[in-house]
Amino acid sequence: MPLAEHIPALISHYGYLAIFSIVALESAGIPLPGETILITAAIFAGTTHGLNILAVIGSAAAGAILGDNLGFWAGREFGLSLLLKHGHLLRLDERRLKLGQYLFLRHGGKIVFFGRFVAVLRAFAAILAGTNRLDPIRFFLFNAAGGIVWASLFGTLGYVFGGEAHRIAAPFGFALLVLAIAGAIVLWRFTRSHEERLMREAELALPGPLRSRP
Repeated sequence: MPLAEHIPALISHYGYLAIFSIVALESAGIPLPGETILITAAIFAGTTHGLNILAVIGSAAAGAILGDNLGFWAGREFGLSLLLKHGHLLRLDERRLKLGQYLFLRHGGKIVFFGRFVAVLRAFAAILAGTNRLDPIRFFLFNAAGGIVWASLFGTLGYVFGGEAHRIAAPFGFALLVLAIAGAIVLWRFTRSHEERLMREAELALPGPLRSRP
């Protein structure tokens, strides 16, 4: 039985701990229904008053921030070394890995913030940011902002609209996913057509060989 079907029981038995744990694990890179438990808990708070909505939002935001920081650490510690060793299997040589770091240097904050609102990116944005050596302070600021805004938005949605919240959130999340995919395709085509120029810019911005550790 999918975990999502157990969410009401988890909320009923474990409350804020369940919210915090599932959101944190999803943010660290484990595909779990973090957004679903947030909205369901907010609906529970609004209809039964068994939970406090501010504590629901706070638990989700704290889980998002902590989980993302764990994913970011894992990416910084192990991500690049694995890619340097096995990246050739994905046609990722050192120049392309450096290009990835350069793109995160320029746009990493936006990826971390908006990735919080996209189902697939939510689980992997932090790991990618760590792997691509996004500045830790910059990561923390954009990550914290994204986690707080995300938890506040979807928590309020569930609390105010009750059972309708899932039907409202589903097309919103799907639309963001479509936009993210479209953006990724546009970025991929732009990068492919300007790859040599961008690689030269990356080399100027990040001279010298890539290091597997900070």
